[in-house]
Amino acid sequence: MALLNDNQIASLAFIGGMISPFAYRHVGDGVISYGVSSFGYDMRLGAKFKVIHMNRGQCDVIDPKCAEGIVFDDVVADKYFDLPAFSYALGYSVERFKLPRDVSAIVIGKSTYARCGLMVNCTPMEAGWEGHLTIELFNTLDTPIRLYIDEGICQALFFKGEPPMTSYADRNGKYQGQGAEPITAKVKKGESHE
Repeated sequence: MALLNDNQIASLAFIGGMISPFAYRHVGDGVISYGVSSFGYDMRLGAKFKVIHMNRGQCDVIDPKCAEGIVFDDVVADKYFDLPAFSYALGYSVERFKLPRDVSAIVIGKSTYARCGLMVNCTPMEAGWEGHLTIELFNTLDTPIRLYIDEGICQALFFKGEPPMTSYADRNGKYQGQGAEPITAKVKKGESHE
């Protein structure tokens, strides 16, 4: 597998629509940077959030196989969103991704936010996956952290390899085609092994 550089990422964005909208240069003056970088793409944070609402009386344990029991507060922000102290939220990328059959991506948080106490977790973008990426955000501090809408939040590193036997699209993955909003945990019917 080879890590793709800025020219290769831009080519895949132009020809195959891998990233849309695509920032053709790295934007960083006066904003938290976004756009194509030497060996990655810094994606921007969308304006809708799902903030987990912890009510111990309703939920003694978070069960990813029964995510309907998790209560989220929906928040729509304008220019920024202040993530409350010690809280967890789901956000999403402004960009929509359409990964080719031979490209996967690993997503990591940006250092600007990491140095302010924000943990950003994103799952891999598998070959053949498409949609807006749901971004998991955790404030590790006892004070709110300000998150800026339409500015950089995390970076995707794209890797190209031989096409797999079965892509994410081939197996009709449960997060395929995510819209421009945070998507909560899902388990496909019949996946439980209890």
